[in-house]
Amino acid sequence: MLKAASSAESVPHCMGNSSLSGWGRRPVPGQELRSEDLDRLTRDAVLTRGLGRSYGDSSLPPGSHPIVVATPLADRILSFDERTGVLRAEAGYSLESLYHDFLPRGWFTPVTPGTQFVTLGGMVAADIHGKNHHVDGTIGRHVRSIRVRVASGEIIECSRTEEFDLFRATIGGMGLTGHILEIELQLTRVPSPWIWGEMLRVANIDEYLDALKASAAEWPFTMGWIDCLSQGPSMGRGVLQRGRWATNGEAPEKLPRPLMRVPVPIVCPSWVMGYTVGKTFNEGYYRWNRTTPARVVHPQKFFYPLDTLLHWNRLYGKRGFTQYQCVLPDAAGRPAVRQLLELLTQQGAASFLCVIKDCGEQGEGLLSFPLKGTSIALDLPVRDGTQAIVDKLNEFVIAAGGRIYLAKDAFTRAEHFRAMEPRLPEWLAIRRQWDPTGRLRSAQSVRLFGDPA
Repeated sequence: MLKAASSAESVPHCMGNSSLSGWGRRPVPGQELRSEDLDRLTRDAVLTRGLGRSYGDSSLPPGSHPIVVATPLADRILSFDERTGVLRAEAGYSLESLYHDFLPRGWFTPVTPGTQFVTLGGMVAADIHGKNHHVDGTIGRHVRSIRVRVASGEIIECSRTEEFDLFRATIGGMGLTGHILEIELQLTRVPSPWIWGEMLRVANIDEYLDALKASAAEWPFTMGWIDCLSQGPSMGRGVLQRGRWATNGEAPEKLPRPLMRVPVPIVCPSWVMGYTVGKTFNEGYYRWNRTTPARVVHPQKFFYPLDTLLHWNRLYGKRGFTQYQCVLPDAAGRPAVRQLLELLTQQGAASFLCVIKDCGEQGEGLLSFPLKGTSIALDLPVRDGTQAIVDKLNEFVIAAGGRIYLAKDAFTRAEHFRAMEPRLPEWLAIRRQWDPTGRLRSAQSVRLFGDPA
């Protein structure tokens, strides 16, 4: 079960590309330095990243330090307690590996994002959330301790009982408080490797919000797609997914087979993700996905539907895309969700992929994204007017008392982020305590926090 070191991979080496990008495919000059020896790699580095699946510039280096440490070769399981489910692993251990290593044995991550292609270090740095946030919170709730190399070069073990300020600043801190080397995580015992789930087709946004709240009271996993190109009485129509782990009596005896993955072989022309194609796709998707009774569902199909389409980010063309994800607090009420959809239409910002989720209480991480309310995420192809669209959306979110997700962001202005994040001064103070000269930084921290470029 425990993965052994490979001496052939202990020598650091740079990847051949001269530019790096996040999942949004907006490159900056840079290279990845890789080795299984994270201790050695991080001694002089200013930034560490995992598999590069953050959408914006949070895992991209500042211009003056173009080499970034990448963790995928540092992917060993260091210990696992079969009795308690406590896993300790290196930061580069991937969720895909965890899925294959532990789900057949009746254990799984307590929180998963919408892709398997992320590392444990990245999950903690972004404090990822999933379809069960209203029940189980973010991944940070289940992290027991983190081994971090701070800016001074010292290696610190932080937890709820040791260096707690560093611990809560690192959870969701986007790698800016230190290089995450190891994570100790509490896994969840599951009754079977299958999901028991159902689909519910919903006619408009008001019915959708009712169904989302009602489902959250009964189902641990809830989320769905809404058509943000529809207007009038059908505005916000969509398909709601809800599920739970299947019991032994409900689940097949066999293990789920890996789903076939189909690649997008080329970077597509920009019209592929344009309004006309989007309108046609949304109409077909809504009508194809009818309400279905509860049934057994493949876990990869339920949690990671887009992972079956490899390199799907190429669909957005040469200029790439950004994802705008915000959470609107319950205090803003249902009108705020409807007004946001209307604003998207007015700004010409509606897209194919618009995901809506119910969020629970805010977590410990000082820059953790979710708060009690409704999360809305949509992909925006990068166009000449994208900055203006994000500005308008952020102004609305600030007025509603919401905030945006740093792991997805590429366009938010520093003044807008300050206005939406009241915890920022405390986080910055803790960061300065551990890194008084601002040595650890990213392209995102240059943009949002005024770090040296």
